Amino acid sequence: MSAAASGERHTVLNPATGAAVREVAGASIDETDAAVARAVRAQRGWAGLAPAERADALRLFARVVADHVEELAQLEVLEAGHPIGSARWEANHVAQVLNYYAGAPERLIGQQIPVAGGLDVTYHEPYGVVGIIVPWNFPMTIASWGFAPALAAGNAVVIKPAELTPLTAMRLGDLALEAGLPEGLFAVVTGAGSVVGQRFVSHPDVRKVVFTGSTAVGTEVAAGCARELKPVTLELGGKSANIVFEDADLEKAAAAVPGSVFDNAGQDCCARSRLLVQRSAYDRFLELLEPAVTAWRVGDPADEATEMGPLISAAQRDRVASYVDEAEVAFRGSTPGGDGFWFPPTVVLADRSARIAREEVFGPVVTVLPFEDEADAVALANDTIYGLAGSIWTESLRRGIRVSRGVRSGVLSVNSHSSVRYTTPFGGMKGSGLGRELGPDAAEHFTQTKNVFYATS
Repeated sequence: MSAAASGERHTVLNPATGAAVREVAGASIDETDAAVARAVRAQRGWAGLAPAERADALRLFARVVADHVEELAQLEVLEAGHPIGSARWEANHVAQVLNYYAGAPERLIGQQIPVAGGLDVTYHEPYGVVGIIVPWNFPMTIASWGFAPALAAGNAVVIKPAELTPLTAMRLGDLALEAGLPEGLFAVVTGAGSVVGQRFVSHPDVRKVVFTGSTAVGTEVAAGCARELKPVTLELGGKSANIVFEDADLEKAAAAVPGSVFDNAGQDCCARSRLLVQRSAYDRFLELLEPAVTAWRVGDPADEATEMGPLISAAQRDRVASYVDEAEVAFRGSTPGGDGFWFPPTVVLADRSARIAREEVFGPVVTVLPFEDEADAVALANDTIYGLAGSIWTESLRRGIRVSRGVRSGVLSVNSHSSVRYTTPFGGMKGSGLGRELGPDAAEHFTQTKNVFYATS
């Protein structure tokens, strides 16, 4: 269900045209509190269900989502400007994540620990209500990484979507009720981060917070949670390195670059926005890269052939342009123009100390930096406050192992740009976050361990 009836209103815009899509009301503090109170009541009954019953309920929710993939995808195209092919993948991903974590309730297994004088047992108990603060770049998928394992563990969830992209979350709230989840268990509370998000942090009945967004805001969220002594999972910014060694398959590596940084118009914390190329292969690699970049299809998100849509807003477009204006552009792709928030795929050359080489641009821009040898590559990759993702291209297994162990990032790929699978852990190091999402242990992260000793003597 959705909770928003008063407070400020926000107009959702279509990023491809700039046209208004819908007005959405922002919840007040009182309305946020009411949603939390309903979640508290719903959670008690939900946690009291047999694990198999919770599992069945999540599987039904997954089936309902799967039946509405096209509708959810079209909403994502409208509010976020994602190409329709990507949006369908994202909607299907939500159903898959729900299905995966439907297996968790019956597998949250405690331990029996040998002790003297009795029996010692541990239990995994849910926190109660979990607040999930979702960004605008991947609204559906990132929301599901929080709510699916949290529900599986026996929690209720209150979800705050980004003001720019609330529509898919609101529809998921409707589908949760349609699937038979209890009223209040899955609450979508629209509104400003300074109101709804801040209340999730300060409310005593929200016992854990999951936040995805910028490192600056995430730091404030973490500080607020620390004051309340509540745990927090943070998935924050990135400035990931794509390292190409001279022994790599250069043609394959160059062809893969656009997908690593221009997907979702570069509005991806995992984007490989620093392209590190060994100096001996640098010139040849740029020759191979240019046709791959100029061929990247930017256009109407509703077109099945489109590979990249617009940026989310005019403000984001201007922010990206401010970085590129300071850099040397090597080459770039094209955009359809018009009233949308378009920005072309862009390759820039810069010094290692340049702002564009160090700060998260969050747009379709990649900075190419040469390196000398393996030690220099690792040092350059690690020369950032971030540590989320990255890629290593080499034909040497030994080098791939050495470099992957040396780079301080949470999610790495060798001869690939894969970052996210719901079956494997995801999360960053350093300024890229705290904790892990996804993977086989995610549901356990939404529980507290209780230890009970039963005396037998």
